[in-house]
Amino acid sequence: MEFKDYYAVLGVERDAAQDEIKRAYRRLARKYHPDVSQEADADARFKELGEAYEVLKDPEKRLAYDRVGQGQRAGEDFSPPPDWDAGFEFRGGGYTQEGYSQEQHAAFSDFFESLFGQRRGPGPGFTGSSGDPGGRRYRARGEDHHAKVSIALEDAYRGAVRTLTLQSGELDEQGRVRPRQRTLKVRIPKGVKQGQRIRLAGQGEPGMGGGPAGDLYLEIEFESHRRYQVEGRDVTLILPVAPWEAALGATIAVPLPEGSVELKVPADSQDGRRLRLKGRGIPGEPPGDCYVALKIVLPPATSDDVKAAYRRLEAVANFNPRAAAEETP
Repeated sequence: MEFKDYYAVLGVERDAAQDEIKRAYRRLARKYHPDVSQEADADARFKELGEAYEVLKDPEKRLAYDRVGQGQRAGEDFSPPPDWDAGFEFRGGGYTQEGYSQEQHAAFSDFFESLFGQRRGPGPGFTGSSGDPGGRRYRARGEDHHAKVSIALEDAYRGAVRTLTLQSGELDEQGRVRPRQRTLKVRIPKGVKQGQRIRLAGQGEPGMGGGPAGDLYLEIEFESHRRYQVEGRDVTLILPVAPWEAALGATIAVPLPEGSVELKVPADSQDGRRLRLKGRGIPGEPPGDCYVALKIVLPPATSDDVKAAYRRLEAVANFNPRAAAEETP
């Protein structure tokens, strides 16, 4: 996937004010509108302009785009880093309209979708008239906000109260985007899954005309962990074992997010064997399981005694690890 330089698309500098971005978009949109333009690539250019403006007109999207695109050049291979948007707060809402139909703005690129494809949502709806007889004033609910937050896997096992800092963008007096932060104390429920959303009522955009505020939805991601992998409520970990533990069997303490548990390793276990600890995954109804994958680790032959032990094993085991592969089909 190629990186898209939205500033170059609109022909503006990276520190351009919002009014300048709007003027550039309107000027170029008139030039390349498929209904009036004679340019051969008018349709493609018009869609590209709409995509660039959709990002740069929005302070939240623009700030996030600037952060993830630091050091990137147009046309370079690009893949968003994992959880690049964790901690960014986005408003809900649809595409820019600017006199054009939503269908004309629907064909955005894979690049856009990889960054903002899940940030779209319905805009706020009117909740009724505020009582003005001319119908000019309305009571409208505020937009919902969305943010992805990273938590420790241990929080899903036990539940927790965490103080989270969210970052979004706002315009300064010159119409340029600057970062804005807010801190919230959030209760992480026991048993929360990756991808699950926590709703904070009234923490979204303020309402209009006395309407209620929107909500804030926090999408849960687990922080990367050197030991655990998560799928749904199931947790998998790699357990290093010595060759004699795998061959002869052993009882080993396995470190889980909720505390250590004793695991019986059956004799004659092979590398990669998966053992199940029922109900030891993320709590729920029903709870997930924990799968322990054995990884046989050989002692390094760094001393004469260990080398001698390996030679004795070679002599008595009469073992060829490639025997099955060498068999004629």
